Amino acid sequence: MFDTMTVTKVGGALCGSLLILLLGNFAAEALYHTGAGEHAGGEGEELHQAYVIDTGAAEGGSDSAEAGPDFATVFASADAAAGEKVFGKCRACHKIDGSNATGPHLDGVVGRPVASVDGFSYSGGMQAHGGDWTPEALEAFLTNPKGVVSGTKMAFAGLPKIEDRANIIKYLESLGG
Repeated sequence: MFDTMTVTKVGGALCGSLLILLLGNFAAEALYHTGAGEHAGGEGEELHQAYVIDTGAAEGGSDSAEAGPDFATVFASADAAAGEKVFGKCRACHKIDGSNATGPHLDGVVGRPVASVDGFSYSGGMQAHGGDWTPEALEAFLTNPKGVVSGTKMAFAGLPKIEDRANIIKYLESLGG
């Protein structure tokens, strides 16, 4: 079935295919070259953008925390009903019926000591954190959980909007204990 001529034909077809692939790659690289080379004027010469999109970063000096209202102002006008909708992001790991899930239950969390739910295995970072879950402490934690409590098992990245954080804390506060 496989004689010398068949093996030669298969080898030739394979070499021909690789040659076409190599030549196609060379042609595409010549047409769509984006690196600095002889078109840029030589080695080390700066390339200039055809256009620049203004992002406002050049203005500098302004911090996003200073741009908006502080947490106390937003929390004073927070809406628990809106917080219940935001809590949908938390339902995958937390319950509000007194039973633990992947995370501890959150009913009565506002004002409760940190890492104090019986029967839940907290991380060492959370146990060492200490303190109480005041609205301000919850706001800081919900902004960046891993930044506030290093070593926390909570994989959630945080809530970037201050309104969402205030609303969810108002909702959790309304649940009581």
